[in-house]
Amino acid sequence: MRHNGRATIVDVATTAGVSVTTVSHVLSGRRPVSAATRARVEEVVRRLGYQADPSARGLRTQRTRLLGLVVPDITNPFNAELAAGLQEAALAEDYLTVVCETPKEPSRVRAVMRQLTARRIDGLVLGRYPTDEGVLDALLATGAPVVRLGGRLDAGPGDVVHAAETEGMRDLVRHLVRDRDYRRIGFIGGAPGAEPGGDRHRGYREALTEAGLAVPEDLVVWTDFTREGGRAGAARLLAAAEPPDAIVCANDLIAIGALDTARTSRLPVPGRVAITGYDDIEAAALVSPALTTVLNPAREIGRSAARVLTDRLDGREDGPAREVLLAHRLVRRESA
Repeated sequence: MRHNGRATIVDVATTAGVSVTTVSHVLSGRRPVSAATRARVEEVVRRLGYQADPSARGLRTQRTRLLGLVVPDITNPFNAELAAGLQEAALAEDYLTVVCETPKEPSRVRAVMRQLTARRIDGLVLGRYPTDEGVLDALLATGAPVVRLGGRLDAGPGDVVHAAETEGMRDLVRHLVRDRDYRRIGFIGGAPGAEPGGDRHRGYREALTEAGLAVPEDLVVWTDFTREGGRAGAARLLAAAEPPDAIVCANDLIAIGALDTARTSRLPVPGRVAITGYDDIEAAALVSPALTTVLNPAREIGRSAARVLTDRLDGREDGPAREVLLAHRLVRRESA
């Protein structure tokens, strides 16, 4: 009989003239069923508009088929692309994604993970957060497979999926020095200690040292990973006694803010100062001048994180934790 106007698995079985177990085998694909029986059951499923009840399946399997994604700022286009890639690959494996935005304070991160645990998520993808002891304990307490989007493999539980942040920034600064002959290069990062700013700052320092250039500590500014942070950071750098001839930014939003400041100050880019970003969000190609940046493949990072999680959850992977490193690419445009 129908429940709340919806066809049930019993309705399908009765109409098709088979057992409920046979319908379950057809729907799951995990047990062999004759071609004729499968075709008859699938036709009835279509005709009745039957949809499996995920909550009922969860009671039987003790699985919810929910994946949690926790990121600091969902308004950042990089994180939105990441979430889209995660959801795309998760849905292909019959998982649903729950996206949670929470600031980087460890107490807030722990609170969100407790809520996700209470809702019995099957797997967790964690953005770049400080992995203090409390956060690591909360990760372990979820009891779920974890994918971290950066950091060292041995710095916490679970697998790691990311692109090479340090190497990407190093390639960008090498381009500025070798191909564009900039010598006094400033850096605008996010809040001190907030990743991936530290990894990208490391690449900046390594490239300058490699080129035999001094690292200008007076031209390193820490702010927020936002457009407003970029405006404020660029204002400080451009007001220096010896301002930079180029500014590298820890993400594209910061760089777009830096472009705002240069425009307000009537400083031509790149004629007076070059400005570069990181991530290659869609807006990087739309601003004027278009940003030279580094492609950080957000959507593919999301897809890869989903594949790693679902491989573990569905038994296709049971080995030790692994690191998936995706390729970055220097994107040369007009701003540098």
